[in-house]
Amino acid sequence: MLSRLSLFFKSLAIDSQQQENEPLSLELACAVLLCEVMRADGELSNEEQDKLSEVMKHTFCLSDQEVSEILTSAIQLSESATDFYQFTSKVNQHYTLEQRMNIVALLWKIAYADGELASIEEHIIRKIADLLHLNHGEYIQVKIDSTPSSS
Repeated sequence: MLSRLSLFFKSLAIDSQQQENEPLSLELACAVLLCEVMRADGELSNEEQDKLSEVMKHTFCLSDQEVSEILTSAIQLSESATDFYQFTSKVNQHYTLEQRMNIVALLWKIAYADGELASIEEHIIRKIADLLHLNHGEYIQVKIDSTPSSS
């Protein structure tokens, strides 16, 4: 029994070291944040998944194959992540304020893709916006600009 536990913890350590050795790309970091919003309400709608693929393809000029690979990794990272910091810090290192605001706008697009905004989605977007160092006014402006018109 103890030997099995020991093997289990060693395998976790090896997996952790492999993940640490693989650099986190900017595209992957953004994809994980987008996946967090998509997964927030517990419902993975086709509309949200399609919107996420479209956003990744156009934002980062990726092929369908690249989008598929990145999203597969992003969903796995999203499911095992304990916080957003490792992803938002990557974005903060490489993006200007305007680009970070654009990322938050993309988060809103994913949240609204299924036609509903769950309060947990809004909460996660706010949390990510804070970690991306958007002040309250910037966050509200992006939210207003990203809200679908009711006409």
